[in-house]
Amino acid sequence: MRAKRVVGNWKMHGSLGRNAELLGECARRLGGQDRPVGVEVAVCVPFPYLAQTQAALAGTALAWGAQDVSAHAQGAYTGEVAAPMLAEFGARYVIVGHSERRAWHGETSALVAAKAAAALAAGLTPIVCVGESLEERESGMTETVVGGQLSVCIETLGLDLLARCVVAYEPVWAIGTGRNATPEQAQAVHAFLRRRLGKAGDVVSVLYGGSVKPSNAAALFAMPDVDGGLIGGAALSIEDFEPVCRACA
Repeated sequence: MRAKRVVGNWKMHGSLGRNAELLGECARRLGGQDRPVGVEVAVCVPFPYLAQTQAALAGTALAWGAQDVSAHAQGAYTGEVAAPMLAEFGARYVIVGHSERRAWHGETSALVAAKAAAALAAGLTPIVCVGESLEERESGMTETVVGGQLSVCIETLGLDLLARCVVAYEPVWAIGTGRNATPEQAQAVHAFLRRRLGKAGDVVSVLYGGSVKPSNAAALFAMPDVDGGLIGGAALSIEDFEPVCRACA
């Protein structure tokens, strides 16, 4: 059975003081007895804030994770962070292949698959991101692009390991732009990805990411193949994040 999930991606935002307030509100309003029923809520934070997040959310129903991970378990890779290190901070999730990493850091689908494998080996759940640009969508290339990105993970991991991952569809043209796919557009791509997952599609959560906010979350999450969201800007405010999480319940 597919789990419902809402994962906040803080991107490169935060400060110790601001985080303490936001994490405290998340714990109080989303991590206790009044939490959204049947929805796993998590936040993926910048590396320096993992210890603070662990301390703030330990003992609540909330999970936490990181926004990237090295493909290597250890070694002379200055500036990288290994999956076992994340696991030591109680991380459950790690985002791999976010469109910003693909675009600004030149990450290939092969590297994304290697990072997912490293995360799985350390007991983490990778959130594997796929998505197309506006030009690719307008050229009718959406399925070719996202299918190709996912296929590399399928070939590298195999369906049994892929069943332990989460997939996030994030149309690049809808990230941080204020634009978002209609529920029907999101559903069409999610259904395609689920078919491409084969037998793993019965258990893999496929999340939508791209300008999800309180005003559109319920309509997006009502689609049969949308299992929740990977939330950017709305995750930075409890007044936005809470209603998005509750819309998934």
